[in-house]
Amino acid sequence: MAERMRLLKLGGNQLEDAAFLSELASTLASEKAPFTIVHGGGRAIAHMQKRLGIETQHVEGLRVTNTESLAVAEMVLCGQINKQIVTALLVAGVDALGLSGVDRGLLRCNRKLHQHAELGYVGQIAEVNTHVIYGLLRDGVTPVIAPISLGHDGQHYNVNADEAAGAIAAALPVDQIIFLSDVPGVLIDGDTVRHLTPSKATALIENDVIHTGMIPKVRAAINAVENGVAHARI
Repeated sequence: MAERMRLLKLGGNQLEDAAFLSELASTLASEKAPFTIVHGGGRAIAHMQKRLGIETQHVEGLRVTNTESLAVAEMVLCGQINKQIVTALLVAGVDALGLSGVDRGLLRCNRKLHQHAELGYVGQIAEVNTHVIYGLLRDGVTPVIAPISLGHDGQHYNVNADEAAGAIAAALPVDQIIFLSDVPGVLIDGDTVRHLTPSKATALIENDVIHTGMIPKVRAAINAVENGVAHARI
């Protein structure tokens, strides 16, 4: 496409704020360059798991996903949150379509392996069907993507939304990927780091300065930049 493309990754924490979502939709309605949106929903998934008596476990910011947890993640991400975002966009005048990584084989993945833990039904993106996104953008439609993805084994997998956003951004590629978060960015001793190179960011992860939920976000940003995305912002 001739127009520069941008990808916006929305964190689940922000999406619980109806005023924020309405303001975001109004802002996007005034933008001329197209956006692709990928969203998470970790807090809403955790709330639903608690209501259902399902224990929540994380390893390096990744949600350990058994059969019950996968069902909850798919219900919350593809149903509740995805449709909340699409509704807000439509109300603001943005033509939007919600879909998951399963739809039209948008995101194909393999089971994600971890050196020290069994993650269950957690996927790692292997292929992105960019034709689906290009087609929507050409028609003036904003894709709103939930990161539940289809494994090459035919199984559905829960993919971390930051990782999904990074993989999509790299595959298109977009000019800029923006991670919206409830923290101002990467913090060192309470101060926001204004600029990081991939090598510096990797070193901060290895030294446990970047930890927990910020790890997949920063790794996704590194992956995007190393694969043709000009800028990644958190």
